[in-house]
Formats: sequence, C-alpha cells, structure tokens
Amino acid sequence: MPAAEDTPKPSRIQRRNRKRILDAALEVFSQYGFRGATLDQIASEAGLSKPNILYYFSGKEEIHVTLLNALMDTWLDPLREIDPEGDPLEELLQYVHRKLDMSREFPRESRLFANEIIHGAPRMGPDLETVLKPLLEHSAAMIDGWVAEGRLAPVDPRHLIFSIWATTQHYADFDAQLQVLMEGKDVHDGASAYLDTLYRRLLTP
Repeated sequence: MPAAEDTPKPSRIQRRNRKRILDAALEVFSQYGFRGATLDQIASEAGLSKPNILYYFSGKEEIHVTLLNALMDTWLDPLREIDPEGDPLEELLQYVHRKLDMSREFPRESRLFANEIIHGAPRMGPDLETVLKPLLEHSAAMIDGWVAEGRLAPVDPRHLIFSIWATTQHYADFDAQLQVLMEGKDVHDGASAYLDTLYRRLLTP
C-alpha cells in the first residue's frame, strides 16, 4: 500500500496571513465577544477580503476555537511551572506576579477567555474538564501538602487559586473601568505591591 503523501507545509505568506487573521480576530473577539463579532469585522481589521479569510478558516467558529486552544496553553503555563520542591510562599507569590504580568501583556487574550466563560464555555467546555480540572486538582493537592507540612498558613487551595485569578485578571478584564477610576495612571506597579502584601500575609505560617 503506497505511503500517503506528506501534507505540504504552509508557505511564508500563508503563515503570515494566518497570523494576521488570528491577531485581527483576537482584537475583534476581545471587544465584541463571539456573538457580536463578524467575519466582515475580522477581515477589515486584518486588511484582507472576506473570501481570503475563508480560504484559511472555515468560518468564525474555527477562528475562535483556534485562538482559544492557543490561549489555554499560554494561560495555564504559569500554574504548571509552580515548583513543588521550591519554597511554597515564594512559588505562589511568583505565580501571582506572573498572572498580573499576563494581564498587562495579554489583555485581549484575558478578555477573550472571560467572554467565553461568561457565555457558558460553549467551545471550551471539554478543555475545562480534561485540561484545566486535572491541573487544578494537582495544584490543590500540592498546596494542601504544603499546608500539612506547616510551610503555609491553612488555606483552601481551590479558593486561593480562584482569588489569584480574580485579583490579577481584573486588571485586564476591567481595564476601561480602571482607566476612569485611576485617571489613566498605570495601575500595575501599585497592584503588584498590593497583591504581594495581601498574599504574603495570607499565606505566611
């Protein structure tokens, strides 16, 4: 039986155009959500025609799922990188600071994720069950172990992780509100010091 031909690798122009489309879609989806976004908006943002968009992707949903799949790995990497052999307090504070950094570096990605979850995770539901949940359980068990060893103050590990997500991603998801309340000042430096103090006091045995 003859071997199947290898799938040809995309050309440099094809890779560039896919990146343009995905970056444009990220901008549109982060502003309008999946329901409010249209292929026409994505095409306009990318500077490409709608038929050109459909050459690379079957439709709006495929673009959205492609972005979400890439985002999931980026979003979970800092949690995966917590070292069970490290100093518990410093490992968790580093996680807090990395998540805050991500809210500055990837605000559109944060809003894309938030919009998906707010609408019931119709496209990410399976990943939440098969990827996020096992990682959360592993991380919670690690934190429980640190608490049992007396290396952290008693804390519910799941609610700790939820609170870290809430207090860091707030700076991306509610940026428009913060710009008004903080009169356009960069709030991240102050947030970093505040969250460090907050979690250090909470977690120090």
